Amino acid sequence: MSTLGETLMQAPRRRPVLTLLGGAVAWLALYLMLEPLSFALVGLLPLDPTSHLAGALQFFLYDTPKVLMLLVGVVFLMGVVHTFVSPERTRALLAGRRLGAGNAAAAALGVVTPFCSCSAVPLFIGFLQAGVPLGVTFSFLIAAPLVNEVALVLLAGLFGWRVALLYLAVGLTLAIIGGFVIGALRLEGGLEDWVRDLQNQAPATTAGATPTWAERLEGGTRHVGEIVGKVWIYVVIGVAVGAGIHGYVPQDFMASFMGADTWWSVPAAVLLGVPMYTNAAGIIPILEALMAKGASLGTALAFMMSVIALSAPEMIILRRVLKPRLIATFVGVVAFGILLVGFVFNRVL
Repeated sequence: MSTLGETLMQAPRRRPVLTLLGGAVAWLALYLMLEPLSFALVGLLPLDPTSHLAGALQFFLYDTPKVLMLLVGVVFLMGVVHTFVSPERTRALLAGRRLGAGNAAAAALGVVTPFCSCSAVPLFIGFLQAGVPLGVTFSFLIAAPLVNEVALVLLAGLFGWRVALLYLAVGLTLAIIGGFVIGALRLEGGLEDWVRDLQNQAPATTAGATPTWAERLEGGTRHVGEIVGKVWIYVVIGVAVGAGIHGYVPQDFMASFMGADTWWSVPAAVLLGVPMYTNAAGIIPILEALMAKGASLGTALAFMMSVIALSAPEMIILRRVLKPRLIATFVGVVAFGILLVGFVFNRVL
């Protein structure tokens, strides 16, 4: 009887895991069908398969569901991770850290914690309130949007793990060094007065019961609704732009001003990317099309990094907590690092 009772009690616990495994198998099967399905759909249309329009349509029909599926998968998983790594726990891990080791820890947490640039700014304030040094908080602020899980998974899915891991290493290095430089400059006076006042107050803490696996999976599903619901339009727009580049822009034309041999291509890419706003989900399909048309990896990554790390909405939110001098320093340090990355990648790869 006891054995039967234990089996019946374990059955509900197994259901979330079985549901997750079944969903993963169905996701993978559909993902593998996307490319042949896109060619089949284009083949049904009265178009020349070798025409520019057919190439652009095939790119759009393949990349749109592919990027959305990758996005849903990684956002769901990070939503589950979010149930293990709360903002309060992240803040506690960084409290008391000094420059150097603190910058490395903050950058690493920026990668593994599911916080975008907009949610990273409130955490930035909480870190300062918990006594985390300014330079350490900036390492987190740089890494959180720049080297996020969405960017890494999409890069791996489109370009392979070699490029994704290379991007991870470069992004972490930029976040660590950028935060260290800002901390070494001792620019605490660049904080708005009300933020400095918060540093003298004890941060609020919250505690709750440990969620069950069913609740964690529900949290992942909710995370998909919140995040994908906001960014899907950027995916569609990004893929549409990429499809236009893929189908209609001549390869020689793109290589002429975004190739590795053009010295001004990296600064131009950064200047073009800084005022733009999108996210990793929207910019990576454009990156894919640019590289397919002859853009060098260093120039393309510089463009992508400037769009993600120096987005206009993030700068607007930061203005609420930072004075213009500190914002300008932050932009200058990060932009210089991105330029360096672009030049080095163009020379080495």
